[in-house]
Amino acid sequence: MTGGTDRLRELTSREADWAGLRVLVAGLGVSGFAAADALLDRGAEVVVVDGRTPEPGSEMAERARILEILDAELRFGADHVSRMPSERVDLVVTSPGWAPTQPLLADAASAGVPIWGEVELAWRMRPLEGAAPWLTVTGTNGKTTTVQMLTSILRAAGKRAISAGNVGTPILEAVMDPEPFDAIAVELSSFQLHWSDSIRPQASACLNVAPDHVDWHGSYDAYVAAKGKVYQGTEIACIYNVDDPQTERLVEEADVQEGCRAIGFTLGTPAPSMVGVVGEVLADRAFVEQRRHAAAELASFEDLRGDAPDVAPHLVANALAAAALARAHGVDPAAVRAGLRAFQPEAHRIAHVATIDEVRYVDDSKATNPHAAAASLAAYEHVVWIAGGLLKGADVEDLVRDAAPRLRGVVLMGRDRAAIAQALARHAPDLPVIDVAETDTGTMDRVVSQAASLAQPGDVVLLAPAAASMDMFVNYGARGDAFAEAVLRRAAPGE
Repeated sequence: MTGGTDRLRELTSREADWAGLRVLVAGLGVSGFAAADALLDRGAEVVVVDGRTPEPGSEMAERARILEILDAELRFGADHVSRMPSERVDLVVTSPGWAPTQPLLADAASAGVPIWGEVELAWRMRPLEGAAPWLTVTGTNGKTTTVQMLTSILRAAGKRAISAGNVGTPILEAVMDPEPFDAIAVELSSFQLHWSDSIRPQASACLNVAPDHVDWHGSYDAYVAAKGKVYQGTEIACIYNVDDPQTERLVEEADVQEGCRAIGFTLGTPAPSMVGVVGEVLADRAFVEQRRHAAAELASFEDLRGDAPDVAPHLVANALAAAALARAHGVDPAAVRAGLRAFQPEAHRIAHVATIDEVRYVDDSKATNPHAAAASLAAYEHVVWIAGGLLKGADVEDLVRDAAPRLRGVVLMGRDRAAIAQALARHAPDLPVIDVAETDTGTMDRVVSQAASLAQPGDVVLLAPAAASMDMFVNYGARGDAFAEAVLRRAAPGE
């Protein structure tokens, strides 16, 4: 590297001198395209590499065409991602999915070439004056819902706000928008946090931490450390989960700005400097003047319920975290209530599909790991659980042990269903378990039929697989759609 790290340290706004900087952008996905586009706009020399070759007519081919017009150099094929090029490179900007062990990135690190993620680049591309504050959210589960709740609250407060980062709009697009935002709600994955160092959020939250992506990070400790980076440099408030002590430890270990407060959220009664629940009311004892003796009402369970007959505990937790972030930004309680009332959850997240013969059918296909499935199962008293898929090495022992008392029966599907069956045999040996061996997408009707046979009036048939979907489906959305369609066919046979 010949560009020197001193110059890179000076690149702290879009008005800095980016001209002539030679940048290698690793990956031509959505974030890689946004990074290359922003860098070219600031006068940098950009080389884009990707191990894939664009298929004619594909989105990737369209991105490549646009970047060629903008004078980027494009290099496709395995050879270009196996090592650093021989010519000068001042900086590598990587797509978030590329692990540190990827050969090109490992080669760059050993050569001393700085590596940024697209989130780090976005932070450094903010305007020198009037940049929108970032409200950042990470966690193993619940990030997207919390960020979208937060955006709804900010908009209810009259703010021009957007969800960006790992959800919604690429963060670089939000930062480079010609009409400035008042605030940006930023979802950050552990991958994105690994490649980020300079971010200084106004307020930040880590919702929870449970084993996930350990193969990418190399160890669970490294994964936790990446999550903890969300708190670094926070200005006003670090939001942690009182019921997950690990998140509080991450706050304690973080190097934050002078005066930054630690604010807990809890499903119990909040102590001072916390937000929590009193009866069916979300209460704030953190951002009120007399917090030792008083609380502000932020919303009620009724505001969160929407069309559903009840509210899942983890949805309440997400709402509390979003409310705390918004309050740190200065939003008043009335706007918190209005924003939560207006919020509409995405599909396949605790979605009520139908009630048939007094049995509710609920789609939580987004529960793609054991931690998410545990939160989903905890929302209901009596459950017929539909589970299985690709566990990716995840341990289901604690999940099955803790869920066993509320299970009426289990229907297993997918490639790694045997691991769940073995845990059930240890922790609930008398529980009815039906194994659906087929792994083609047409088996969901049988899965739903078997689940219905185990259910009693008042029960919930819950699709919360605790596993990824790609053994049988394109993604978790397709799995949820298949479940909903099978349920609706059962609700209206012959139509």
